[in-house]
Amino acid sequence: MLIRSTWTLTPSTVVSLPRAYHLELAKILHDRMDIVMGEESVPSTTYSGLMGRVTPSQDFLTFSPEESYQLVLCGLQESSSRAIAPLDLSEQLDFLGASFTVSDRQDEITSYEKLYHEMVAVEPDAQPFLDLQFLTPTSFAQGRAYLPLPVPTLLFRSWIERWNHFAPVYLGSDELVEYLGEAIALNRHNIRTHSFKVYKGKMTGFQGTVRLNVMRFADPLLANVANLLAHYAQFSGTGMKTRVGMGQTLKLGQ
Repeated sequence: MLIRSTWTLTPSTVVSLPRAYHLELAKILHDRMDIVMGEESVPSTTYSGLMGRVTPSQDFLTFSPEESYQLVLCGLQESSSRAIAPLDLSEQLDFLGASFTVSDRQDEITSYEKLYHEMVAVEPDAQPFLDLQFLTPTSFAQGRAYLPLPVPTLLFRSWIERWNHFAPVYLGSDELVEYLGEAIALNRHNIRTHSFKVYKGKMTGFQGTVRLNVMRFADPLLANVANLLAHYAQFSGTGMKTRVGMGQTLKLGQ
């Protein structure tokens, strides 16, 4: 079972929260679901923080009552998905002295088997482009450094590692990553870098839209695997720190 749940929230008044608020909110939500953060080598949940227009000022972010904000939680396996499904935020979410009205919830529920069947097994026509939007700062580990760039090989490695860890259908590892890195090219992008507060430090990640081009020589079956993984990214997130708000990903043009 896979689930992607999206809540719409609006602050009752102008609200200023510390830049690291998303860490406390993630802990609160995981406590409500009885999921212990940090015990899994590969996180079985992804989380977005509050996405929407904010005004930054030194160490704080200001949320406006005239704006709506989205909060996303995803489960990548049966237990975490079943913990998210009944999660009730009621009509109001309170944390760190702030109050947000909860006005809507949308759920996308599927399974690994269903995604694989619809996007690969029935052999649909391969898509020539994969359009993605990175909603929260996204970055990749590069040794002791971080790389805030949408390199196709790093994108696919991130998604494949999560898929293979949780899915009953194994896709392949290094050879598949290498092939997709050659057969899927970065066509264009509109991204900017943003800093993201993580515990006592900061990381830099990219946000914005990216188009990946499926090269003409690409094997149609593996092109469909690439499309499957791009769709799966909406649940798994991309890159580092997805359990605390980084790497939220949306596949466009579905």
